[in-house]
Amino acid sequence: MAVIRVVVADDQAAVRDGLVALLSVTSGVEVVGEAADGAAAVVAAETLHPDVVLMDLRMPGVDGVEATRLIGERAPGVRVVVLTTHADDASILKALRAGATGYLTKESGRAEIARAIEAAASGQSVLDDGVTATLLAAAVDVPAVAELTPREAEVLTLIARGKSNTEIAEELFVSAATVKTHINNLFAKIGVRDRAQAVRYALRHGLD
Repeated sequence: MAVIRVVVADDQAAVRDGLVALLSVTSGVEVVGEAADGAAAVVAAETLHPDVVLMDLRMPGVDGVEATRLIGERAPGVRVVVLTTHADDASILKALRAGATGYLTKESGRAEIARAIEAAASGQSVLDDGVTATLLAAAVDVPAVAELTPREAEVLTLIARGKSNTEIAEELFVSAATVKTHINNLFAKIGVRDRAQAVRYALRHGLD
């Protein structure tokens, strides 16, 4: 697998330095840039062409949510994983709606951060357990997903929990090919292109 190029964006120098040090000893990851605010993170995404930006939310000037949205517009191939101390439902939803692929709290360990970066680089979404619980508890005023079959809704729920196709197949006692068929069908029905969009759709509709 190719090395995953990462930009670290955090306004606190000590935190930023710590993340850079942590990622520098993480196999398969290369830190190619740093940013002390959202505006600098957008510039880094445009000029350094990383695979993933590890993004704090609360930063001066352009915050992490707006930076995530701008990266989606100006560098659409770059994925954003939020890493923040804020795990309230409003912050999470704003970040995901802005286009974040993953959302972790700063209590996450190196293995969790590395897994989220790797997943984001491959187009998958990772939310830590506390974030998922917060979103599901806050799911209100959302329509039923009537167009999905019960099995498709089940597969979508497992995708939202970060399960791979193989893990979904094992949990549902079906083949990987069957899981892929369900995923293709449900993606077409709900109008999404990838797992990250499917996760956001599932969370908006309160699937648990």
